[in-house]
Amino acid sequence: MLGTAVAQYTVPVLGTELGRTQVTLVGVVMILLLIMGSGFFSSSEIALFSLPAHQVDAMVEKGERGARLVKSLKEDPHRLLVTILVGNNMVNITMSSISTTVVGFYFDAGTAVLVSSLGITSMVLLFGESAPKSYAVENTDSWARTVAPGLKFVGTVLWPLITLFYYLTSAVNRLTGGSSSIESSYVTRDEIRNMIKTGEREGILHEDERQILQRTLRFTDATAKEVMTPRLDITGIAADATVEEAIEECIRAGHARLPAYEGSLDNVTGVFDIRDLRESDSDAFADLTVAEVAAPTLHVPESKNVDELLSEMRENRMHMVVVIDEFGTTEGLITMEDVTEEIVGEILVADEDHPIEFVDDDTAVVDGSVNVHEVNEALDIVLPEGEEFETIAGFTFNRAGRLVEQGEEFDYENVTLRAEQVENTRIQKVRLTVDRDAADPVGGRPPAGGGETD
Repeated sequence: MLGTAVAQYTVPVLGTELGRTQVTLVGVVMILLLIMGSGFFSSSEIALFSLPAHQVDAMVEKGERGARLVKSLKEDPHRLLVTILVGNNMVNITMSSISTTVVGFYFDAGTAVLVSSLGITSMVLLFGESAPKSYAVENTDSWARTVAPGLKFVGTVLWPLITLFYYLTSAVNRLTGGSSSIESSYVTRDEIRNMIKTGEREGILHEDERQILQRTLRFTDATAKEVMTPRLDITGIAADATVEEAIEECIRAGHARLPAYEGSLDNVTGVFDIRDLRESDSDAFADLTVAEVAAPTLHVPESKNVDELLSEMRENRMHMVVVIDEFGTTEGLITMEDVTEEIVGEILVADEDHPIEFVDDDTAVVDGSVNVHEVNEALDIVLPEGEEFETIAGFTFNRAGRLVEQGEEFDYENVTLRAEQVENTRIQKVRLTVDRDAADPVGGRPPAGGGETD
């Protein structure tokens, strides 16, 4: 209707001066320019919003042309998006109006609208969307720097209109309870994990590299309780013992360091380190007690973030800290090796067994102290991780709801857990068998009685 009205008005006025052919030529030229404008705005959106912040900062540091302007535009991504959308819509609407007017010279109103809509839509998809966006994806950084001045100019010229829609969209988001996701990071931790998996699948990353990257992402979220050596596995030495006795205990336990305590492990006073003793001083420390040579240590809560703990250990040059619960009771120990293993994986020494031993592709015998997330990663399964347990032994005990006897089995979805080795009520090893063909797995807690099968 609008195009027809414009056409009816244009023909009498302009047709006598320029002629229908000249008007058509001008209209075609304007449409071509507007298609270029559509391509400009479409490719700008892809280039600027695909460009990560760290890459923008790198371009600024290198002093690349237009980098500072790109950084300035991305500082307010909501306004940048509104600028692009306002410009793109104005271009496309204007293009459609001109096209309908020109086609209206040669066809009736209904046909003109149909031909104009199909023609303009096809041209915009090909030359205003597909081709420019493909180019922008391939040349993100260079194209972002190229289009930045143009977007700055559009933002200045259309400032009143852009400002109006900027506040209107913000108001609509508040009314609908939504949030402008455009203002948040475009890459989440889950997306990074998916990219790492894709990198391994495509052969860009080796499996070991993938595991280290995933552990690094998980490292900042880990707590002291997740990485500590539990109290049951701690070997300590009394603070009033002699140094010679402490050395013998270190050799017997196979550790170079032992926590020194007064009374019990709930009162750890320091760390005895055999490497702090010099052979030339053997006569000097022969009659000394552990308390006189023990180094001080830190006591940290079990909820302590491992990333922060690592910084404190490095700053204080400590290789061992004590983990305590809310009541001040010793829960476990953390060494620098424990923290390192969170990133590089288990560090085995001498004849130590691997904590996860595969029997076949779908069966593995796992040490009870292995964290649930490590089991999930190794077997490609999804066992729940709860606040009340961290390890696979804890998960098995949680499923049972009581003490577990050796040989008992428990099911969770398509995974069967068997208490392979139990010593003094403690689950030492768990055998996990995964049924990859299981359909419609049933999760949740087992019924009363533990849900075990004999």
